[in-house]
Amino acid sequence: MDLVQFYQPESFSFHSEPTNFLDMMSINTHCPAYIKAEPSSPASPPDSLTQRSPGASSDAGSSYSSVTKEMQTGLDFPIGAVLSPRGAPFRLVEESQVKSDYRLSSATKRLCLVCGDVASGFHYGVASCEACKAFFKRTIQGKIEYSCSVSRDCEITKRRRKSCQACRFTKCLSVGMLREGVRLDRVRGGRQKYKRTDSNSSVCLSVQLHHRKTSPRSSQDENKVVNLLLEAEPERVCAMPDPTLPDSDIKALMTLCDLADRELMLNISWAKHIPGFSSLCLSDQMSLLQSAWMEILILRVVFRSLPCEDRLVFADDYVMDAEQAKSAGLLELHMAILQLVRRYRSMRLERGEFVTLKAIALANSDSMHIEDVEAVQVLQDSLHEALLDYEHVVHTEDPRRAGKLIMTLPLLRQTSAKAVRHFCSIKQDGRVPMHKLFLELLEANA
Repeated sequence: MDLVQFYQPESFSFHSEPTNFLDMMSINTHCPAYIKAEPSSPASPPDSLTQRSPGASSDAGSSYSSVTKEMQTGLDFPIGAVLSPRGAPFRLVEESQVKSDYRLSSATKRLCLVCGDVASGFHYGVASCEACKAFFKRTIQGKIEYSCSVSRDCEITKRRRKSCQACRFTKCLSVGMLREGVRLDRVRGGRQKYKRTDSNSSVCLSVQLHHRKTSPRSSQDENKVVNLLLEAEPERVCAMPDPTLPDSDIKALMTLCDLADRELMLNISWAKHIPGFSSLCLSDQMSLLQSAWMEILILRVVFRSLPCEDRLVFADDYVMDAEQAKSAGLLELHMAILQLVRRYRSMRLERGEFVTLKAIALANSDSMHIEDVEAVQVLQDSLHEALLDYEHVVHTEDPRRAGKLIMTLPLLRQTSAKAVRHFCSIKQDGRVPMHKLFLELLEANA
């Protein structure tokens, strides 16, 4: 069954109360015995299991994949999306990616945070209507400057939103609309009817970025995307190796697979906090995650390992050196990840760069199943611009630093592909039990 059939609009429902993962999986929650049972939360210890996963499909009898269900429970949905394939809607927690106080119940419509009209979706980071979306885009692309003729606190409603453009634009910014989400190179020639502050509206984006003022106010505004990514960064999880098992290659691989599965659930939740990601259609959100999930996991390991010499920090309680990696049959992969660690360490990678690079890796995935290519391109551009802005303010001595960081992504992708191949061979071997989500993502990338 394809995504269009899977998501039926009449079943869409939001609930504001928090629910756990198994509550949300109201359909087919029983897990086959050969697949490792899911933990109740990303931070909880994995369940023990004596049976092992086969080399075949992870769940041949299931009509709906666990990865699709996990995407449903971990991501925001566009308005009108469908949650339940059998008329029983899943229960979700709705979280705005800019952490506003806006909440939606199943009995009300999503409203524009700017004027209160019915919202058509998330645009530039917040729920907004088509009119305010277009107004904000037009203002940013046209570099239009407004002035309020009254007291600069005009009421902005559906009826009065056209009465004061200055206060309307101020409210757009105050509710969290992101300047970085607007592509400055999309201005159509000859159709703007507003006076611009710069007559050369076709100046390329990179030139604009390198000529921006670096006053404290400017740097704070321009790094809003990076600040949101820093705030959204998931908590570190513990590996919690099974103390009842003797040290062996099987124990090491089981520990890593369990850890990866819990981090996957955290990363799915993290992705919806990337400014602009939740504005993509649900199928494109899933395609990007299915394509880049291993790159995200590896980049997190790499950043944790920067302070360590020749050791990989998979978790605070699970550090692996070359000898341990060799015993677990992971030496080749261990050396490949260490190559990334050394490269980023030589660049003195900072946390702000790390979180932005991780989001770029997700948006730049090589998925062949993107439906709205232009929307994904807008997301990519906004993240690239955020990194350029960050480097322009923080590392003024190295104008090429952003480009150098972007150039590390091919090596990250190669390392990710090597990791996927290695864990696919472990799956085929059938000695190590794996969680269903981890299995299906492996199969999607095999």
